Amino acid sequence: MVSRATSATIEGIMISAPFALFAELPPPAIVALASVFGLLVGSFLNVVIHRVPKMMEADWAAQAAELRGEAAVERPRYNLVVPRSACPHCGTQITALQNVPVISWLLLRGRCGHCAAPIPARYPFVELLTGVLAGCAIAVHGPSAAGLGAMLLTFFLVALAFIDLDTQLLPDDLTLPLLWLGLLFNLGGTFVSIGDAVLGAMVGYGILWTIFWAFKLATGKEGMGYGDFKLLAALGAWFGWTAIPAIILLASAVGATVGIAMILFARHKREVPIPFGPYLAGAGLLALYFARPLGGLFGLA
Repeated sequence: MVSRATSATIEGIMISAPFALFAELPPPAIVALASVFGLLVGSFLNVVIHRVPKMMEADWAAQAAELRGEAAVERPRYNLVVPRSACPHCGTQITALQNVPVISWLLLRGRCGHCAAPIPARYPFVELLTGVLAGCAIAVHGPSAAGLGAMLLTFFLVALAFIDLDTQLLPDDLTLPLLWLGLLFNLGGTFVSIGDAVLGAMVGYGILWTIFWAFKLATGKEGMGYGDFKLLAALGAWFGWTAIPAIILLASAVGATVGIAMILFARHKREVPIPFGPYLAGAGLLALYFARPLGGLFGLA
């Protein structure tokens, strides 16, 4: 058990760095600042969503070449910082003024400033979504360890949801740090007790692992990826084991509804898999932002 004194110390450390300068501001001002910060993070998340799968593919190719005994191929540096963002059509680097969240896209009318190629509306959508959810995190949880944790969880879930939508991948580089962060914040009982958090991670992984193998043994097919196990384990680390059934129920219900609608109205083929990660992420956000009204359902009251 973590003592109350230790909990207070942990929470104090978590709050002091990010919120010490803003704690005395009026709540609306703090929420507004959090939203602006979320917009900026959303711009970075667009980079994460685009580049992390490509970085994973490069790592896989390098590992495969090593196993084949081939000489390592020198490749240009490619990570979340290098090279600078550029238009995918003409290769022109994006300037700082062209990279202001949402505003730049509106001023450029959704087109590249050099070649006028269209810029997908999803970029400002991710920025706006992240900004709104960051503001909600502080509005609901205040300038506290819970507020900081809620923003961090939100950023990870937004990135994971869109990566899974694009590639049907849930990278370990995101799901595993998210799990450890959940345990870290709950050392002081920020959302649930550390015991519930550890058990939540175990139950979250174990339930989907069991479903995976039961489905595979029954049908010979894989019904989901291992990334789904790890994402639910991470959510269990944040919200505890009692939240797991409701998160699965919500994610499954919404996923099934969307899947049926896609088959009926979008001619989506039944054999084409539908990513489950976005629905898990959405259920996690419901647990985060609506914990009080849904307290009985999620076991978070």
